[in-house]
Amino acid sequence: MTTARTATPSTARAINDRLALDLLLERGPLTASDLRALTGLSRPTVADLLERLQRSGLVAHAGESAALRRGPNARLYGLVADRAHLAGIDIRANGVSLVVADLTGRTLGTATIAASPPASAVDAHRGPADGDQLVERTVEALLATAAEAGAGELHTVAVGAPGLVDPATGALNNSGKLPEWHTKLLAALRARPGTEVILENEVNLAGIAEHRIGAARGRRDFALIWLGHGVGASVVLDGRLRRGASGGTGEIGFLPVPGTIGLPDSKKCDNGFHSTVSSAAVCELAARHGLELEVGAGAGAGAGVGNAGGTRVGGVAKDQEPAAEAVVRRAVETGADDFLDELALRIAVGASAICVVLDPGCVVLGGEIGQAGGSELAGRVERHLTRLSPLATEVRAGTAGGGAVLAGAVLTAGDTARRELFGGD
Repeated sequence: MTTARTATPSTARAINDRLALDLLLERGPLTASDLRALTGLSRPTVADLLERLQRSGLVAHAGESAALRRGPNARLYGLVADRAHLAGIDIRANGVSLVVADLTGRTLGTATIAASPPASAVDAHRGPADGDQLVERTVEALLATAAEAGAGELHTVAVGAPGLVDPATGALNNSGKLPEWHTKLLAALRARPGTEVILENEVNLAGIAEHRIGAARGRRDFALIWLGHGVGASVVLDGRLRRGASGGTGEIGFLPVPGTIGLPDSKKCDNGFHSTVSSAAVCELAARHGLELEVGAGAGAGAGVGNAGGTRVGGVAKDQEPAAEAVVRRAVETGADDFLDELALRIAVGASAICVVLDPGCVVLGGEIGQAGGSELAGRVERHLTRLSPLATEVRAGTAGGGAVLAGAVLTAGDTARRELFGGD
């Protein structure tokens, strides 16, 4: 026979404090009357918890409510946003972008650190020519951005990186596929005392952003397909991000699909789904359809475009990362139906493999290409998917955009910091 366990007074206080803190985080400053109404707690209990939270430095007076008369009930209480500071970092092939935020997730400062191109095509697998300097410049930029924002030590930093992140250890499984500077940057960040560093696959962070603040908000099940320089997926089932035994859930770039000249292998995904919908493949498809577009210098490391100088799509320079985002956006604007329909079919082939195995009910097209295609591309993918799969699946355009990785990193860092400071799960 199992008997119910009665909460101790200290446990009850902790639960009430966390409830009040979560409400202040979600809704902003509230009065004591607001907290009583929202929590159902008594006047003395709310008064006690507000006193405790003020002593802890987590809550402070934040003015008075104009809707109430002057007096104790009119005082607004809010989270002390600078009680802790967070950072999100997005590591890409062509550099690093970062953001510093306060405890509420409000952005205080950003920075982008561009990488130099590899010394030669032979050295491309090693990453940029200035890899070691890039690590130093990133750490310096992080500290400078925090200082400019008035932040002291960073409480938590969440890093999004390509590759498999071991769910048990948090280690990046390089397997020789990633540039050395990726792991060196992680080591440099983790060497800083007093700061917790969380590593997560970058597409998983984008999925967190779409789930919490983007196109999949309110859904318990969905899959994000990230379409950019690289291709990946993030899977949320029953409200939880799924990583798999080795952190490899969503590595759909390796998915064997029709239309390629071979098969992928454990070392590279060149002949998998990646080779049909990556940024390079999209620009090559545009060239085949006779689309020509002057592409500028891109939007830097954080945007995932990063091609240097003007490139004419229709004769894509192989030594530059094609700006597929601009190609797709222009195709939507000009009504390039044949191009968009063939691209949508390619995406639907990969999406159908996810759907028939996991049945997420919703697929979000994220990344720079998904954002550029918007509802027009999403609608075409959904129509093709309806013919390919017997399972009803809605396809939505991602709304978190190219900054989804950073947004997910800040959300993840904030969750970790608040668990420590607020207590509870």
